[in-house]
Amino acid sequence: MADTMATTGVHVMWFEDVGMGDVPAVGGKNASLGELTRSLMSSGVRVPEGFATTAAAYRAFVATNGLEAPIRTSLENYRAGRATLREAGEAIRELILEGQFPPDIAAAIRESYRALSERTGHPRASVAVRSSATAEDLPDASFAGQQETFLNISGERELLEACRKCYASLFTDRAISYREIKGFDHLEVALSIGVQRMVRSDIGASGVMFSIDTESGFPRSVLISAAWGLGETVVQGSINPDKYQVFKPLLADAHLMPIIEKSMGAKERKMVYSRGGHARTRTVDTPDQERRSFVLTDAETVELARWAVAVEEHYGRPMDMEWARDGSTGELFMVQARPETVQARRSGSVFSVYHLRESGRLLAEGAAIGESIAHGLACVVRDAKDIEDFRDGSILVTQMTDPDWVPIMQRAAGIVTDHGGPTSHAAIVSRELGVPAVVGTGNGTSVLENGKPITLSCAGGEDGQVYEGTLAFDVEQVDLGALPETRTAVMVNIASPSAAFQWWRLPAAGVGLARMEFIISNLIRIHPMALVHPERVTDPGEAERIRELTRGYPDLKEYFVDVLATGIGKIAAPYHPNPVIVRLSDFKSNEYGHLIGGGSFEVAEENPMLGFRGASRYYNDRYREGFALECRALKRVREELGFSNVIVMVPFCRTPHEADLVIKEMADNGLVRGEQGLQVYMMCEIPSNVILAAEFAGRFDGFSIGSNDLTQLVLGVDRDSEQLAGLFDERDAAVTSMIAQVIGSAHAAGIKVGICGQGPSNHADFAEFLVKEGIDSISLNPDTFLKTVPVIAAAEKSVS
Repeated sequence: MADTMATTGVHVMWFEDVGMGDVPAVGGKNASLGELTRSLMSSGVRVPEGFATTAAAYRAFVATNGLEAPIRTSLENYRAGRATLREAGEAIRELILEGQFPPDIAAAIRESYRALSERTGHPRASVAVRSSATAEDLPDASFAGQQETFLNISGERELLEACRKCYASLFTDRAISYREIKGFDHLEVALSIGVQRMVRSDIGASGVMFSIDTESGFPRSVLISAAWGLGETVVQGSINPDKYQVFKPLLADAHLMPIIEKSMGAKERKMVYSRGGHARTRTVDTPDQERRSFVLTDAETVELARWAVAVEEHYGRPMDMEWARDGSTGELFMVQARPETVQARRSGSVFSVYHLRESGRLLAEGAAIGESIAHGLACVVRDAKDIEDFRDGSILVTQMTDPDWVPIMQRAAGIVTDHGGPTSHAAIVSRELGVPAVVGTGNGTSVLENGKPITLSCAGGEDGQVYEGTLAFDVEQVDLGALPETRTAVMVNIASPSAAFQWWRLPAAGVGLARMEFIISNLIRIHPMALVHPERVTDPGEAERIRELTRGYPDLKEYFVDVLATGIGKIAAPYHPNPVIVRLSDFKSNEYGHLIGGGSFEVAEENPMLGFRGASRYYNDRYREGFALECRALKRVREELGFSNVIVMVPFCRTPHEADLVIKEMADNGLVRGEQGLQVYMMCEIPSNVILAAEFAGRFDGFSIGSNDLTQLVLGVDRDSEQLAGLFDERDAAVTSMIAQVIGSAHAAGIKVGICGQGPSNHADFAEFLVKEGIDSISLNPDTFLKTVPVIAAAEKSVS
């Protein structure tokens, strides 16, 4: 039926009459809109009504105006070098723009527009006019943004003119180049036009959404980008949007809000409707209040994520979607859905791990696109008119890489942009081309010198770095299917939420140590007590930094709780429902003092390593209110986000009496051991923990051996001293004796015991020792997981 429509006189089809079987007739984009309208509106997914012109209408337009022969001539001139890409594209577009619609097709478009206007209740409905190529959005070719969209079109004459421009956009320079790369015959590809009721996102908001993590390929996350105004700024990558991530498996419970990331973008500019003049839209500065506010509420974030899950389940594959919020009604709409084309093609068992072997001066940072490393000479190209200055094999540095840059993006070793986020069009195409990119640096074009060697690294998770010089790196090809099974639970140590997704493919039994300190120092950055008592921060500069970081949070304490909770949730997500052991904050006083506002609350100590740290802080009036925020965040993670697999661990607990005080303080803040399955572990890192293991075991559900602190306290060696480095060894007989003793004591008391220190990651013989002593779990640094698991398996075999 679809093939017939593509070649006969059916010129217009309403979305409710279109499905994915009609791609030959209306292209991937419009077929998808029809599929959404027909199949998913009953699930609560709202889609603006509209209609599509068919491929038959396009081919009739080409035939009526005699365009095929001159188009082929222009393309042949380009391939033969007789014309540049720009000259060939301009010639073809001019031919199309001068063409006339056959009367029957023009009448069909006008009649459908009148009917759409009646449906919306407006005599001259404002519509979005979008291009949909018949080879577009197929699983092996995203064609993302290769054709044009025209917004805020009103009236029959303007609509027909926009339709002609859509046809011409099939031959933009970037579209011609992209089809050449993919091997598509230019005249085999036809164009359908989607005419859709315009959602008033110009006074609302809009963005992009993926039902998979676009960088790591983690399949259980929804990634949402959001900005004020029309969505083209997000798609084009001209602004840095808000970013949200939601954990899909917990969305089925209506009582949960499993948001695992919420970061505020700068959103410096927004696109709105134009008033008067020829242009239909214009880009304006975003008001300060909107810049400092999150675009989406938590409820809206979760609603969009549920839509993403419904769309993915319907199509049976990861999806790339666009959404909009009408500023007049507050309603959310799905305005586009197409297959995700990069991560869906990747192998789940074999992946490459990149490691920098050298360090260099950090020049710029942004969002990492891809997971690889590249180096080359910086080639700074600030304007599209200077594209021809690009040198093949260089690192392209520009303000934003929109679709016009595709011809040179494929020739770049790497890409750096000032603007754009991980869901921007530029990022999507960079992924598809397999070119690593660091986007949204804010300052790349100003700090990177043209012609100077730089190294671009996307190997550290979501954050990408640009370093000075040519740094050496290794690439390791890993086949997870070759890893042996172990009786010992092998877990991972994770500190950074952004790095957690990087390792989701590892067959880990959970997280043996999630360090809260990283989230506080790198994401929150403010001393907890400075958020409880901002009036006590006397430094004006620090007070201003606190106001800037907490924008969007009228309650400063909520900033700490929200950022900490989402950070922990993001670490927990890849390993759910396996246990994730989160250690309460274990900064030393000097480290707390380095946080913003910390100088107003910390007292200098002669020996911070043995001072006011760990458990002793939690029940002390100097920090009790800060600890309450930690407890609130953990309670939210478990009960509101839904990660009941999170276990709380108490560090540096010196005596059983101190353990009682901490457990009471936790209970006073809603974390009651045993309630709703809450388990509480203790770090075993002080000799007293080993000597009194039986007493501590009566108060906790498990031990985790911190071999770093235990070694320095047993041997009396400062672990940070370079002069004593040769004496620091967790394999020393005194240390291993202590470890063997506490493993035996824990098992005698019927509780689990694991280890989360560096020892097993650094020394294979130490891992063998732990297995022989019968330890329940070993938690490794992720980058040592693959080489240590076979050692553990071999040790198990030798003692069996």
